[in-house]
Amino acid sequence: MNAVSHIKTIAKRELSGYFASPVAYVFIVIFLLLTGFFTFMAGGFFERNDASLISFFLWHPWLYLFLVPAVGMRLWSEERRMGTMELLLTFPITTWQAIVGKFLASWLFLLLALALTFPVWITANYLGNPDNGIAFAGYVGSFLMAGAYLAISCMTSAMTRNQVVSFIVSVVICLLLILAGWPPVTKLLESVSEGGGLVRAVAAFSVMTHFENFQRGVLDSRDIIFFVAVMVFSLFATSVIIRNHRAG
Repeated sequence: MNAVSHIKTIAKRELSGYFASPVAYVFIVIFLLLTGFFTFMAGGFFERNDASLISFFLWHPWLYLFLVPAVGMRLWSEERRMGTMELLLTFPITTWQAIVGKFLASWLFLLLALALTFPVWITANYLGNPDNGIAFAGYVGSFLMAGAYLAISCMTSAMTRNQVVSFIVSVVICLLLILAGWPPVTKLLESVSEGGGLVRAVAAFSVMTHFENFQRGVLDSRDIIFFVAVMVFSLFATSVIIRNHRAG
């Protein structure tokens, strides 16, 4: 079997594991309920008198902050707790193939949850004539951001066999990536620093800064590279952690 076949096998095994229990269905229902609440109630969708998905995408960085780590916390922690990680890595697959397979399965699961929010898009088109190009860019950015959060959760999951610890650590890291570009934080940095160099440097590491362009309908290669870089770095760190466990 080649590398792609190995990755597909791992991904299929992981994805079927989600739907073998009620966890996947509970997550999807909670995600849809929360996106609906924050879009139509907290986001003031109808009060805006504007048929757009601004109020929908506005809350995604904060929703993913807790929901994505809840998906990713079990990726490797469960394998370590059950003692199956060593068994998995004795198969004729590389560490990278196992990591990529498990990551892609969870990312596809998140894509399914995101795709099921299509009634929000239909509602916006029913009530008016929104720019669907902007909506498409928003969905692309949301999917990439979910992948970045998930890769971080994958890394923290490899650090410990305790899922709760993995969840907390990944939430803290993702929160720091949000706060780095959150307007109240950037304004505070502007007030204590001379010039905008520090603010721009800090904001460059924020998911908020890069996701805003997607919300405006801009598919900038720099924003795509940022999210891909977070994923690659986090998955590389995951491989280092797992190899250390394997060697030990």
